[in-house]
Amino acid sequence: MNTNLHVKHASVVGLSLLAGAMIVMPADSVFARGGAGETLVNNGRIVVEDDGGDDGSTIIDYPEFLDLTGVVRDFREFDDPQGHPDFQVRPDRGFGHYCGNVAPVLGEDNKPVFTGNGWKVNSQWKDANGNPICYMLFDNAAGDQAGEVGLSSTAAIQSGETFKTWFNDAPGTNMSQPLTITLQRQADNSYVFDDKDDPLYDGLGGFFPIEDQLLGNPGGAPDRNFHFTFELHTEFTYEADADHYFKFVGDDDVWVYIDGKLVIDLGGVHSATEQYVRLNRLGLVDGETYQLDFFFAERHRTQSNFRIATTLPLQSTPVPSVTAAFD
Repeated sequence: MNTNLHVKHASVVGLSLLAGAMIVMPADSVFARGGAGETLVNNGRIVVEDDGGDDGSTIIDYPEFLDLTGVVRDFREFDDPQGHPDFQVRPDRGFGHYCGNVAPVLGEDNKPVFTGNGWKVNSQWKDANGNPICYMLFDNAAGDQAGEVGLSSTAAIQSGETFKTWFNDAPGTNMSQPLTITLQRQADNSYVFDDKDDPLYDGLGGFFPIEDQLLGNPGGAPDRNFHFTFELHTEFTYEADADHYFKFVGDDDVWVYIDGKLVIDLGGVHSATEQYVRLNRLGLVDGETYQLDFFFAERHRTQSNFRIATTLPLQSTPVPSVTAAFD
């Protein structure tokens, strides 16, 4: 005997189900009733409704949103007596997109490792459909288009020691607290967070999550808290036939790692820039759980743009310690 699940929406993080799809589960599957209105499937919690049919089918509710919680760290700009030398600084080769300044794999502490072997990007690498991709993913056999490497530069990152404080608490240098972003489900069952569509951030004119908090606004024009980083650790279950993707558009530095490997490199102090990764390029194993680690830095006036779009059913992993209680 099989149990049929007709999908209307899906609300389990770890399941990615398109509307109208059907799952046929053997009778001996781990399938047990949880709390009211819930069913526990392989230790994943989903919200279900009986569709009233005679075939024992059940409708699953897809979540309307994904809440992802990470850590935001606030910094002072370089000319403050307690300022950080990497913030509010123009790179020696000028403003722009830089790659290669972080290692292609995460360090043992699950953080990016500064190498200082970077260069300014004259033109981005692109896949066969014209989507900008990380240079690490370039595959000539797949029809990708090669980018162009410019002049070498660390993109205004002074050293490995200064970089370590970007994504680690450093008393006297930064302050931190949890930050949650909410990705809204779209008509195509992808999830999007866009500061331009969020009432809070749209009212502020950009992605400014710690206005007048932590170390406070520095003054200047506009008087926004421009100098901060955001660290987010998530996980997902890979589905080989789902054609999953992850895309970021924004500024300044952004690095994304999947399974500990660099898949998006948007380093530098620049205007809104984008990269895109399709997971079927990464050699992942169907049904396995993987980490997606996201690192963002807003280092310079006058804009702060932030947009994530993905089909991945991401779930936050435990948040690192912070120096300030969440208000």
